[in-house]
Amino acid sequence: MKNLLLTNTGRLRIIGFLEGTSLITLLFIAVPLKYIFNQPFLTRPIGTIHGALFLLFIFNTLSVGVEQNWKFKHTTWKVLLACIIPFGTFYIDNKILSKIKAE
Repeated sequence: MKNLLLTNTGRLRIIGFLEGTSLITLLFIAVPLKYIFNQPFLTRPIGTIHGALFLLFIFNTLSVGVEQNWKFKHTTWKVLLACIIPFGTFYIDNKILSKIKAE
C-alpha cells in the first residue's frame, strides 16, 4: 500500500483532519481567549490557517472526485458539505474517505 501522503485521497484525509482540528482550536481556544479573557492574539493566525485548510480541502475534494470518477450528486457534494458543517470532515473521513482504495 502506498504511503498516505503519496495519494490524492491520503492528502485529502490529512487536510480534512487538519481542517477539523484547526476548527476545534479556533472554537475552543482562540475565540474564548478573545472574548472571555480579552486576548485576541490567536484568533487571526488560527483563523487564517483554518481558512487556508478549508480552501485546500475544497480543491482537493474536487481533484479526488475527478480522479475517483465520483458522481457529483452521489458523493462529491457530501464531501464538500462536510467542510461546511462543523466537525463534518471527521465524519466524512470515517464514512467515505477511509473506504477508498489507494491505486
